[in-house]
Amino acid sequence: MAPRPRTTTRDPDDLARRLTAWLGTRLPGARATAVTVPAANGMSSETLLFDLDHPQPPYRACALRLAADPSAYTVFPVYDMARQYRTMRLVAEHTDVPVPRVMWLEEDPEPLGAPFLVMERVDGRVPPDVMPYTYEGSWLHAASDAERERLEASTVGLLARLHDQVPLADAEFLTLPGDGDALRRHVRAQRAYYDWVVDGLPRSPLIEDAFDRLTDLWPRHPGTPVLNWGDARIGNVIYDGFEPAAVLDWEMAALAPREVDLGWTVYLHRFFHDLTVASGQDGLPGFLRRDRVEERYARLTGHTPRDMDFYTLYAALRHAVVMLRVAYRQVHFGEVAVPADPDTLILHHGSLRAMVQGSYWR
Repeated sequence: MAPRPRTTTRDPDDLARRLTAWLGTRLPGARATAVTVPAANGMSSETLLFDLDHPQPPYRACALRLAADPSAYTVFPVYDMARQYRTMRLVAEHTDVPVPRVMWLEEDPEPLGAPFLVMERVDGRVPPDVMPYTYEGSWLHAASDAERERLEASTVGLLARLHDQVPLADAEFLTLPGDGDALRRHVRAQRAYYDWVVDGLPRSPLIEDAFDRLTDLWPRHPGTPVLNWGDARIGNVIYDGFEPAAVLDWEMAALAPREVDLGWTVYLHRFFHDLTVASGQDGLPGFLRRDRVEERYARLTGHTPRDMDFYTLYAALRHAVVMLRVAYRQVHFGEVAVPADPDTLILHHGSLRAMVQGSYWR
């Protein structure tokens, strides 16, 4: 088994010292205490947790979202912290979707080595990625059917409110570059990302077949775009019990059809469920089922999701490109070697191939 990829090249103690120095410029006399880097930190932007020691702090418990170290073979080519900051403020202003209150944005990379934002820290629990929440032993797996039903309903509900409540005119800064409608721009951006991932490295025939299959399934009427969360999955939500307390990770936000978020929500659960079944466990087959997500969303919004074969394939394809970049990052650090078939670097290559062939949802 390949080792788990490293998630940072930064020194936590050095970050704590530099963070305290920076805080003094924003809130004289403030210190960062109890600074920790969560063990489950992702391989994209990094998160630091700290307490704000000051006689009159705006918030006591804080979280800092730090753009990826540009020298560490980043997962994405660009980390626009100002865009994330503006998105979170927009969602907080126009919706009742719970987002952490953002306190500061620092665009100068000098203080911590990269731009970052600071937000309030929200208490609660997150469905884990490692080991996935679909495995026996996770708090969500151990929950009752009724509790999981409640979490599913509340999560689809927050997507519905996000899509319905943000005024499109105020979200225009999230329009992706290029010509054509929002869906064509979105897919074109993903193609450019894939080309960046494989620059100078073996290309993935499977991913390229998936792009070709998208052309065959292309929706006739993609519909009016809305603000998409982007990384719309339960692993990016802090739950208070089984209700969302904070929605995290807005770095993939963009204007796109509603189904882009819905396809990602449905497929990312299936990704973890499929891994669990392959390991010999039952997983959570009744949870976040595609048909139920579509029905719930339609009831809440009046919009019946369309072309979901396209959008779930698109989600699996996008996830494959990210996984290929993560695998090539492991190659860069000498953790794995490039196999003869680069498609095997994509953990879900079997399910992606089944989607391309049209047999996955049968």
